[in-house]
Amino acid sequence: MGLFPTSLTYILLPMTNNAPKGQPPKALIAAVLRILRPLVRGFIGLGLTFPILSDLLKRVYVDIAREDFRIDLDKSPTDSRITLLTRVHRKDVKKFREEVSAPPLNLASSSIAAQIIAHWLGSPNFVDPQGKPKPLARTGPHSFDALARGTSKDMHPRAILDELLRSGTVWVENDIVHLDTKAFIPRKDFEELAYYFGLNLHDHIAASTHNLTGNSSPFLDRSVHYSGLSPTSVKLLKTQAKDLGMKTLLTLNAHAKKLAIKDGAQENGQRMTFGVYFYDAPDEEGGHDE
Repeated sequence: MGLFPTSLTYILLPMTNNAPKGQPPKALIAAVLRILRPLVRGFIGLGLTFPILSDLLKRVYVDIAREDFRIDLDKSPTDSRITLLTRVHRKDVKKFREEVSAPPLNLASSSIAAQIIAHWLGSPNFVDPQGKPKPLARTGPHSFDALARGTSKDMHPRAILDELLRSGTVWVENDIVHLDTKAFIPRKDFEELAYYFGLNLHDHIAASTHNLTGNSSPFLDRSVHYSGLSPTSVKLLKTQAKDLGMKTLLTLNAHAKKLAIKDGAQENGQRMTFGVYFYDAPDEEGGHDE
């Protein structure tokens, strides 16, 4: 607990950190698992399934290997070298290289909820003359069970209904299933939130990764964390963190704005990001999860 500096310079040593020969250090694996848990929790909640994420990861591995791990700066690495670096199969590397743009997502890779909604809204049997989703009986012809079985033969209709109820996508009244069209419409500020989700996490992870790999001139990356606090104490600290954080951001923003005007948008300029965040959770979660 207490002030914890993570902006230290590390020397990248051979992988002898209690890991089998040729494998990443156990400490790195543990850190990656910790990072992935809140991400995957959010992905599941937002309908980003493993097949979609797997395809995205393969594409990013190939892109990064091609762009940042060249032997000759003026020449793209071969498919074989990219496979050597990433272990992504050569057929996938070749496919990604030949694509002009990424293909549209396959509906079968999306979440069951997304597939149900698409079929419910896209089939004449399940919409009224105005194209609005019909309330569906639980069983029988053109029922919810029929819709569910037509969407997925691997999942029982009851399991699908339970998940839709949990997520608030449907409600049941007198054994009739109603689709809540508002439940799957992203909030108005979703695109802005998603943009800053990508920007802030990208830059924080980029700074931490830079420091972890032992490069010179480490980035600022520090935090204060305590456990064993009461909910009242956490609430007080949360308020204080918000006040102090906003004062710091506003002060830095004012200074950055003056410098940006003075610099006049240089042709080969640099960008910067400085952020503040606060998170609280039960102690047992902090030790295992976030």
